[in-house]
Amino acid sequence: MQKKTKTYTVEEAQKKLEAYCAYQDRSHYQVEKKLREMSMIPEAIDMIVLHLINENFLNEERFAKVYVRGKFRHKQWGKQKIIQGLKQHYIHPKLIEKALQEIEPEAYRESIENLIQKKKKTLLSGNAYQNKQKIMRYLYQKGYRFEEFVDFLE
Repeated sequence: MQKKTKTYTVEEAQKKLEAYCAYQDRSHYQVEKKLREMSMIPEAIDMIVLHLINENFLNEERFAKVYVRGKFRHKQWGKQKIIQGLKQHYIHPKLIEKALQEIEPEAYRESIENLIQKKKKTLLSGNAYQNKQKIMRYLYQKGYRFEEFVDFLE
């Protein structure tokens, strides 16, 4: 049984995507994916994306900076995990580099310290080596590199 998909005119899709982008910053990838889901043809997608860029609804640099700030402050992700997330949105490496400057070095160090303390509280009494390994795995999973947190483990 076929699902009936709503068809959109270019103007309808454009208005819908303006609202989509106004609600939250989006990447080009997210917008193009949304338009493909709406069964728009490639020429219409290009036209709508160009309109969104010209009207400042869509801005990759702004998206990257907001993404970095949000993932770092709210989810306490490390730079490695943030970089991977931005790569999944097909953000250019130069923009990724620029966006990562949103993270203050002092705040980054504090985040590592806080995560280590938080993890230590959850560990049951075990030997020191096992606990250190668990903390390291936790920090790796959060996207921090060994060089960034090794000094805090001593």
